[in-house]
Amino acid sequence: MRAIVLTLAATLLSGTAFAQTAPVTAPAGSKVFVSVDEASALVSSLKGLNVRNAGDENVGEIEDVVIAGNSLASYILSVGGFLGMGTHYVAVSPSALAITWNATDKKWNARINATKEQLKAAPQFKYEGRFAK
Repeated sequence: MRAIVLTLAATLLSGTAFAQTAPVTAPAGSKVFVSVDEASALVSSLKGLNVRNAGDENVGEIEDVVIAGNSLASYILSVGGFLGMGTHYVAVSPSALAITWNATDKKWNARINATKEQLKAAPQFKYEGRFAK
């Protein structure tokens, strides 16, 4: 009886190993491991970062970052609202947002050339479908 249980367990465990998918391999000639440059920013450092305009007004906050394929596609900004009510989300081009590191303050800064009214009037991004939270 014990031999049957051990054989059954071994069969189940080996079946599980065969069911796993093959690892994804990098295309020939591409790097797998890279160095992270000191000038780089982590998404976790940018989420929640206030976005200011040329008049130094707080016009929004970085809510999310959109990656398409291997590229940064857009930043999702939250504009307006209070305590999560009435918040308007907009997707802005990465080139529209200037993100810099202030070494003196040891803080990230984000600037956009837009007013709060322009951002509120922009097409709304909605967290729905495959983007639902």
